[in-house]
Amino acid sequence: MTRRKINKPSNKSKQAKQKLKPTPFLWRLRLVTFAIALVFSGIVARAAYIQVIAPDRLRHESDLRTLRLETRDVQRGMITDRNGEMLAVSVPVQAVWADPKRVFEGNGFDDPRRWRALADVLEVPEAELVERVKQDPKRRFLYLRRQVTPAVAEYIAKLRIPGVGLKPESRRYYPAGEATGQLIGLTNIDDKGIEGLERNYDDWLTGSPEKVRVRKGLGGEVVENLSVVAEGEHPNDLVLSLDMRLQSLAYRALKKATQYHMATSGSLVIIDIPTGEILAMANTPSFNPNQRSGIQAYQMRNRAITDAYEPGSVVKPLVVAAAMEKGLVTPDTVMDTSPGWMRVSGGLVRDTRNFGKQDVTHLLVKSSNIGMAKMALQMEVDELLAFYADFGLGTYSGINLDGETTGNVPKRRRWSEHERATLAFGYGLTSTPLQLARMYAILGANGVARPASILKLRDGQVPEGEQVLSPKVAKQMLAILTQVTEPGGTATRAAIDGYKVAGKTGTSRKAVAGGYGEDYVSLFAGLAPSDNPRLAMAVVINEPQGDAYYGGVVAAPVFSEVMAGALQLLNVEPSQRSPELGTLASVWGSDNVVTR
Repeated sequence: MTRRKINKPSNKSKQAKQKLKPTPFLWRLRLVTFAIALVFSGIVARAAYIQVIAPDRLRHESDLRTLRLETRDVQRGMITDRNGEMLAVSVPVQAVWADPKRVFEGNGFDDPRRWRALADVLEVPEAELVERVKQDPKRRFLYLRRQVTPAVAEYIAKLRIPGVGLKPESRRYYPAGEATGQLIGLTNIDDKGIEGLERNYDDWLTGSPEKVRVRKGLGGEVVENLSVVAEGEHPNDLVLSLDMRLQSLAYRALKKATQYHMATSGSLVIIDIPTGEILAMANTPSFNPNQRSGIQAYQMRNRAITDAYEPGSVVKPLVVAAAMEKGLVTPDTVMDTSPGWMRVSGGLVRDTRNFGKQDVTHLLVKSSNIGMAKMALQMEVDELLAFYADFGLGTYSGINLDGETTGNVPKRRRWSEHERATLAFGYGLTSTPLQLARMYAILGANGVARPASILKLRDGQVPEGEQVLSPKVAKQMLAILTQVTEPGGTATRAAIDGYKVAGKTGTSRKAVAGGYGEDYVSLFAGLAPSDNPRLAMAVVINEPQGDAYYGGVVAAPVFSEVMAGALQLLNVEPSQRSPELGTLASVWGSDNVVTR
């Protein structure tokens, strides 16, 4: 067996291995350790200085990058009718804006297809759109289009054009459209009321936005709500006295009549007699506030309160009421109107025919100018004008709407007898449709004058009125005016099946320079049911064309159509058919009158 020889390491190899072992440099180790400790100490010292000794500067720099003052806008309050039907409501929309600087920095113009798509959806030429953004590369904000629909906004967001964004805002929408155009009015593109009730109650509907200090992240999202800088005020809703059912009915009938008679304009007002609330106020021509292109200034005028006309025979009941109130006449007083004309202070007063000797009742039913003039001349002119003022002529109605005119009741130091006579049949003074409706509402309220209200009154809070006519005389006047719409009267076309109607026609020639022209104003004002008055209405048709221009032919049918529908919609009980009810004898001998 062969033995394996094991060589032992020699002393020389041991010495070589010992020489290969590294020798540490303590000074280098200490230097590196000192450097690391020095850097770490510097970092700790700097951090301690920034966070403990002087933290304000860092906080200031942080706040400059993250703190923002955010205004939280509130939507405009709603406008509703008395039954809660919406007449004006704000809907959410978007505004398309651009940051030209970000567009250039983000190479936003590299893909022209996106700008072409954006121009198509905004309905503007592509070249014009691009030019607007390129015009000032340093500009930071530019509106491209306001009030776009959510669908359009969603499409634009998907285009992902650098520097083009969306901003939430609201747009006013009017469900009733042209039926309430002049009354409700409209807002501008910044949601501020500029016409009608939108303007009158702008502060009430708008409120004020809340301002909040927030902290935003890198992507612009709010990460922390810090504090409320300014408390906001919530907007308020506006509840009108208007009944949209009656408003729609009134507008349709008025529009049909003005178109049929080719009239320049028309107005209609309905007043709730027990409260003085306005249930309908319609005008033609009107406009649709949802489609503003092509709207003319004259279309936005609320003619029911801004336009004043000579009322003609519509005011004759006031002359009779004033004479009866002063004890000058009774319904049975007979007056001689022969031969059908009368010369007064150099002027001439005419009737349509010679009525001869008639009592006061029939003189009013037949609309005798001579009979009215003789009664007016028995009174002082100031007394008659004061009586007119008590019934709202020449004064504000209390509706408190911008643009309302008082009409014109002249105040002179000297009056000729002819001027006094013409006041008795509605010439020489002007009044608005609202004033005429209110005048008959006062008659229907047993002589109590209440302010007109376009806002819904709370239940049981009917405003106190002023007694301007005794209930006895008011009841007598209703009995007389009921005969105007009955067979033999001048306004049979205003009659309504099942209801007693009291009213008076009016036809006035429009004044021009130097006298009167060939244009007319057709009027009818009245109330129903006359045995238990609920609604008063005035209808004015301005400048009807053709041979039919009398109030009994033009305005009275509109009254009948609208009043009949309104009474049915409000479930007003039909008139009683008792033979003794409503006769002159029973009214004249009755003092048992309830004042509303």
